[in-house]
Amino acid sequence: MTTGKRFCRRCLLRDLSEADQAELKKYLLRIKPEDRASGAEYERRLSICRKCEYLLEATCMKCGCYAEFRSYGRHARCPDRRW
Repeated sequence: MTTGKRFCRRCLLRDLSEADQAELKKYLLRIKPEDRASGAEYERRLSICRKCEYLLEATCMKCGCYAEFRSYGRHARCPDRRW
């Protein structure tokens, strides 16, 4: 049975529903400022994730995490070593 719902291969949580965006913001604000990547680094990482074939509906299919969560960590690394 087809529901007509489309999935997004290169979306991030901030591209999806407002509820997803709210959850993202709530989670990111819990990370200590000293543990966060800079804004420029975060955006650079996300631009790489958006082009990655492993990104599906905001999830990295290489490791199973939400790309935006992993990208925000200062010491985080891409599981495919792209950043």
